[in-house]
Amino acid sequence: MLSDTKKNKSTVDIYGQQYTIVGTESTSHIRLIASMVDDKMREIGSANPSLDTSKLAVLTAVNAVNDYIKMKDRVESLEAEIKRLKD
Repeated sequence: MLSDTKKNKSTVDIYGQQYTIVGTESTSHIRLIASMVDDKMREIGSANPSLDTSKLAVLTAVNAVNDYIKMKDRVESLEAEIKRLKD
């Protein structure tokens, strides 16, 4: 049951704002993710100082999803290569 899953609650700081995040991941994992989002927002923000926070957040999300898709494709490619080598 979902209600049996332990939820962890962490308060994190992302781009100068505090957020309370609740999830099943460890608090250290939640803090790592928040830190990576903060770093990416600051990186993009410094390269694009005219962006408001909303646009910066969307651009950060677009970058994150792009990275995710590239990594997912790479994993699928490597899994196919492993399967080919096993057969």
